[in-house]
Amino acid sequence: MNTNAQHTSGHVVIGVDTHKHVHVAAVMDTIGGILATLTIPTDTGGFRQLLDWATSFGSVLAFGIEGTGSYGATLASFLRRAGHKVVEAGRPDRRLRRMNGKSDTLDAENAARAVLAGFATATPKSADGEAEMIRQLKIVHDQAVEQRTAAMVTMKAMLVHAPDPLRNETAGKTQIALARHLAGLRPRQLDAPEDALRHALRTLAKRWQYLDTEARDLTKMIADLVHRAAPQLLEPFGIGVDTAAEILVVVGDNPERIKSEAALAKLAGIAPVPTGSGMTSGRHRINHGGHRQLDAAIYRTVIVRMRFHQPTTDYVNRRTAEGKTKREIIRCLKRYVIREVYHLIRPAPRTISAAS
Repeated sequence: MNTNAQHTSGHVVIGVDTHKHVHVAAVMDTIGGILATLTIPTDTGGFRQLLDWATSFGSVLAFGIEGTGSYGATLASFLRRAGHKVVEAGRPDRRLRRMNGKSDTLDAENAARAVLAGFATATPKSADGEAEMIRQLKIVHDQAVEQRTAAMVTMKAMLVHAPDPLRNETAGKTQIALARHLAGLRPRQLDAPEDALRHALRTLAKRWQYLDTEARDLTKMIADLVHRAAPQLLEPFGIGVDTAAEILVVVGDNPERIKSEAALAKLAGIAPVPTGSGMTSGRHRINHGGHRQLDAAIYRTVIVRMRFHQPTTDYVNRRTAEGKTKREIIRCLKRYVIREVYHLIRPAPRTISAAS
């Protein structure tokens, strides 16, 4: 018989510290404090064990999970499908960690306390639709583009040491033409450094061609998903498929979790941060947090509008006349773009039909 039963409310929150192979959970009663902890494997059987264990202590108010975008993603999806509220617990406070130490159990307890205290409120991405599919494809696409660029840079660097006839043949060629020409080399022996160089250039050229084809195929798949998920994002001037894809990756498949345009701006690292102190009240600086890829995509959209979009050009001229710097104007324009994007991704309000 639990001697502490009379001191519990029957309403609990669960904190989970996630890892690759095991998760550690702690159950916390709203008035009784930490009741117990549990370690489970990271598979469906372990998730069911956690759910049965948690509900045995009473009504579960919420699960606070660390790392819902990485090791905790599968568990968060499982619990959400089971009808439970899931919030991102975030990283523990570093000051408290230095004071109290660190362990998996302590991290799970801190996650539960953060949920109960109201510090952890962020709704994680559901990762069950087109946005998650775009995210997965973009990981591979971006890596292919990076490796393709590296192959071309290496190819051109090695051509510096190539014989004059080969250098003259490849001078002035585009990347595609250069890769096609070098892939057509037919070195038949390996007796001198020149032979090894031709083998190396041919290998690099074939690698570049393969990565280029891979990147193009992935770009098409991402574009198809963007058109299917949110074609309205492609309507504003300056927003292309790449920018729209970054927006969808950050927003996720449940855009209702983002409650305001200010929240989206903070996610993108575009919201200004106050830096006033003493005689400098009212000063702000750029937020260096947020999703850097989305911030860069919004920046590119702003630059395109500043060059080719007449209303934006007029705005830049007016603000410049008021004494604003180019950096400040770009910061304002990025905020305008985020506001526009927020209203495009907001889920349509549900209409309730009147009963007949």
